[in-house]
Amino acid sequence: MNSTAGSSKILVVEDDAPIASTLVRGLRAAGFDVELSVRGDHAQELPLRNRFDLVVLDWNLPGLSGDALLSHWRHRVACPVIVLTARVTLEDRLRAFELGAADYVSKPFFLEELVARINARLGRRTEGVEAKKLTFANVVVDCDARQTLVDGADVHLTQHEQNVLTVLVERADRALTRSQIATAALTDGEVDERTVDSHVARLRRKLGPAAAKHLQTVWGIGYRFATAPDAKPSDKS
Repeated sequence: MNSTAGSSKILVVEDDAPIASTLVRGLRAAGFDVELSVRGDHAQELPLRNRFDLVVLDWNLPGLSGDALLSHWRHRVACPVIVLTARVTLEDRLRAFELGAADYVSKPFFLEELVARINARLGRRTEGVEAKKLTFANVVVDCDARQTLVDGADVHLTQHEQNVLTVLVERADRALTRSQIATAALTDGEVDERTVDSHVARLRRKLGPAAAKHLQTVWGIGYRFATAPDAKPSDKS
């Protein structure tokens, strides 16, 4: 199997022994450096202590579920996570993406397709840096660096302010409820819809008037990042 993987290091979190064996053997054959964890609680701290270029994550795990791991890693782990699971409902997919998954692959799967998706993710991270930079007005949101610049200067956003801004910008022109924003942007134990208003208010002050008009209040719903703030808004999500 041909690959552009090089020596990229991948963490596989999978408790099904035959599938885990297939993944480890196949990904190593494709040129990856692979580490396997078979329990969610054992995998919880691995990406925090070690450098991984990507994680392949099962959804149903002993010890700690895949969605709990995604939630724990969301604002602590920079590498992309590909969810690999037999759960195929739209609700499961949306939940995974809301928690920060980079991709979602359903079981049964083709190993060649998974390798291609991994290579695509790693290629975007190493060669497509600009795809992770979102620009509007005089602002640049660098998602990989978790930094926001106004007129080229760092505005020093807090973790939650950066998270809220990134969630809104990545879902441009969609009306998001406060609950959706809180779930996607705030860390466990601090998911409070009321604090979203405070974060948005501080963002508007820090970013300045030229950028603030892109952060629109959608009455009765929540907020929207408008790519064309002077156009008549639509409340479609």
